Amino acid sequence: MTTLSGRFEILKESGSYRNGRFLGERHSFLTPVFMPVGTRGSVRLFPHDLLDQIGFEVVLANTYHMMLRPGADVVAKLGGLHRFSGWPNAILTDSGGFQVMSLDANFDLDGVSFRSVYDGAKAYLTPENAVRMQELLGSDIAMVLDVCTMLPASTDQLKEALYLTISWAKRSKAAHNRSDQSLFGIVQGGTDATLRKISIEATCEIGFDGYAIGGLAVGEERSLTLETVQLCCDSLPQDAPRYLMGVGDPYSIVHAVELGVDMFDCVAPSRVARHGVGWTSNGKVSVKQARYVASEEPLDPNCECDTCVRYPMALLNHLFKVDPVTLGVLLTRHNLTFMKTLISWCRKAVEEGNFNDPKRFVETYYS
Repeated sequence: MTTLSGRFEILKESGSYRNGRFLGERHSFLTPVFMPVGTRGSVRLFPHDLLDQIGFEVVLANTYHMMLRPGADVVAKLGGLHRFSGWPNAILTDSGGFQVMSLDANFDLDGVSFRSVYDGAKAYLTPENAVRMQELLGSDIAMVLDVCTMLPASTDQLKEALYLTISWAKRSKAAHNRSDQSLFGIVQGGTDATLRKISIEATCEIGFDGYAIGGLAVGEERSLTLETVQLCCDSLPQDAPRYLMGVGDPYSIVHAVELGVDMFDCVAPSRVARHGVGWTSNGKVSVKQARYVASEEPLDPNCECDTCVRYPMALLNHLFKVDPVTLGVLLTRHNLTFMKTLISWCRKAVEEGNFNDPKRFVETYYS
């Protein structure tokens, strides 16, 4: 096995949950961590300097979109994603496997063919060129190319995706040459416990810097999601970070941290913001409701973000009608601040060895 380029340090452990630090060659970050999603190199309606001000240490970008526009070679010539996007901290790039799942894509043993969402041009993604693209992009953490299956799915469909993902993981690792970039494997298998165990054993045998739990929050009940997360956390290596892909609602994050997950990403905080919804210490708030037309109250009296400190609900209600772009910026700032605060609360709960308070909060307001 080649030497791992990233090192994971457990700072505090209490039962199954833990606080840690991922030490990459160029950037490090504390865990548990929530990663805002900048699919095309930036979080929609929210520049990276504002993310930095909130205190985020990692963002996610997507290889599928960046390879199509502006192109991985263009980004490389400009100094890589950090320079291109103006982001000074760690970057994780997804391989694009999840994105092509939603397209009219054709999978075979070698890779996946699809048409660009931008101009309809034919494109082909293989384990090797997915890794090569991420090396050109220069992210701190790259992901192997995997096959993600929407649920519900038949056992045969899950098996096919599972064994193709294992084969591609081997090829991805063999193709990976950038020593200052960590490479994570991805375990699949849907909510089938037997298939998950097969995937975990095979992926760990290959050996990666970290392990992602993929193929969840794609149509199954949340209880099944968390059952599968627990199975994976119980079986994955203790000395490597565990990354739950695409899951980012407050309820799932708190419960998954308690189960032993270290890393999360999700578009939900910014997506619901663009629809006029704020995540607050009193639950979800829709700013378009008529009762806020003349309200002097802040969105969340317990939040210290600029949106809550500066602006009354009356303005947010007004912006929903006349300037949704500005509203999206203001609510994205609040929702991402909320997520950062929630993760900090989880770290504190680990330190104290007691998850009762954050669990009670999400079960009251976000269940």
